[in-house]
Amino acid sequence: MSIDSVTLEVIRNACIAIAEEMNANLIRTGYSPNIKERRDCSCAMFDADAELISQAENMPVHLGAMPFSVAAAIDRYPPETLEEGDAIILNDPFRGGAHLPDLTLVTPIFVDGDIVAYAANRAHHADIGGSRAGSVAADSTEIYQEGLRIPPVKLFAGGEVNEPVMEMILSNVRTPDERRGDLRAQEAANQTGKRRFTELVGKYGVETLTEALAEIKDYSERRMRSEIESLPDGTYSFEDVLDDDGAGNENLPVVVELEVDGDSVHVDFEGTAPQTDGPINAVFAVTASATYYAVRCVTDPDIPPNHGCYRPIDIHAPEGTIVNPTLPAAVVGGNLETSQRVTDVVLGAFGNEVPERVVAAGQGTMNNITFGGTDPRDDSPYAFYETQGGGFGGRAGKDGMDGVHVHMSNTMNTPIEVLETAYPLRVTRYELRQDSGGAGEFRGGLGLRRDIQVRDHHATFSLLAERHRSTPYGLAGGDSGGNGAAYLIDGDEEKLPEKSTHVLEPGQIVSVRTPGAGGYGDPDERDPEAIARDLRLGKVSPEFTRDHYDYED
Repeated sequence: MSIDSVTLEVIRNACIAIAEEMNANLIRTGYSPNIKERRDCSCAMFDADAELISQAENMPVHLGAMPFSVAAAIDRYPPETLEEGDAIILNDPFRGGAHLPDLTLVTPIFVDGDIVAYAANRAHHADIGGSRAGSVAADSTEIYQEGLRIPPVKLFAGGEVNEPVMEMILSNVRTPDERRGDLRAQEAANQTGKRRFTELVGKYGVETLTEALAEIKDYSERRMRSEIESLPDGTYSFEDVLDDDGAGNENLPVVVELEVDGDSVHVDFEGTAPQTDGPINAVFAVTASATYYAVRCVTDPDIPPNHGCYRPIDIHAPEGTIVNPTLPAAVVGGNLETSQRVTDVVLGAFGNEVPERVVAAGQGTMNNITFGGTDPRDDSPYAFYETQGGGFGGRAGKDGMDGVHVHMSNTMNTPIEVLETAYPLRVTRYELRQDSGGAGEFRGGLGLRRDIQVRDHHATFSLLAERHRSTPYGLAGGDSGGNGAAYLIDGDEEKLPEKSTHVLEPGQIVSVRTPGAGGYGDPDERDPEAIARDLRLGKVSPEFTRDHYDYED
């Protein structure tokens, strides 16, 4: 049977619409601000072979790694062991997960007794237990300290909640009501995917749909191979560092060598630092996700993201390194921070050869913060987690964006009104950081400053960040972006280590100042009108302008 191109395109877009509707429902029905407001979640559809067919455009670090979790779920529960109404939950990083707060739910979709597809989503829960509220502990040294580790297990069986499993999860977290609500929202999202895909089967039939999905994956593969073939053959290399692991190990190299050979690319991380005691180890699924993302950025981001577009990309990440650790490595920051550096080095390698296709380095960190304690308003436990935006790199023809989440993070901020209503915290200052973007013909984006005060209680605060010492690189002659920093303010300012945990007194303020981004192109080539605009808007100071640009006011 041959399917015409119009029908293929209709089916492809229908599958994308299914994933987007799933995500809209997950956000709308979620309980926690981290899902409802920050949208720290992702949804995707998989075919009967558990291969990715469509995704909502959400968190790159989720989406590239989710196929590994779906594969682990199906390996544990082959199709013959599943029935209508089942749903498998897991978060184990060593079974395709990312880090423990990211819970993945996989739901098989049946038609006439056979599985025709899987709906899946991943959501970052604000707490999953462990030694620190928020489950993003900067001082963890093994995964057992980071929270509840869940292998693939049925959370729903035959349409009913598997209560022992649900009880086991809720008994290990600080905010069980919120967790139950978010888990229910994840199930509702998958039910949306199930309903919509079943309607698609009803319209086209299983045979036509199966053939169409195979052709859609092949189409993505052909486009990806064509784009890779347009790159110069050869070996591209780049190296950058992580500041530290929070456990005394500093300047940890992340090394990549890309071999572009015809219509395929081999990505090798040989030479990267061995896995460390601190929580910056990125499991293979996370490393692969960051690599896939970077290659798509350099080729054509409009290629439909599915299993087919990843076929030409081969990845070697040596076992026992910070890009492919072994148990019992602590991994929470690998998902959050090392994934960003993997993106930086893969883009940097391409930038050496085809800079016109690449952006300068973004802030290179997610600036993770968690607050936890007992809310004095009702004596209930709380756990607050968020990441902070920063600079996006300059690129050919355009300045970088200011104060946004970059690359592997694609969330929003927590609105001040929501933060102060939901938690015993107050935002006392929130602004762009003048002079933090790297100079260039096209300026790097600015970082942010966000000051949060503890109100009327003692709180545990954890910071997990990067680029406080290393700088986001410029490209094509552009300057590096500015460093990040964090301070404890209690009258005086005390600089905080970028990976650290603290007990805060009532009234104390934590000031997180995020990195800017690298500039693109020779600063002497910057349009004087653009410099004047930056001065007028306060994005650069007169001193910075004199030091970095050939400009007369």
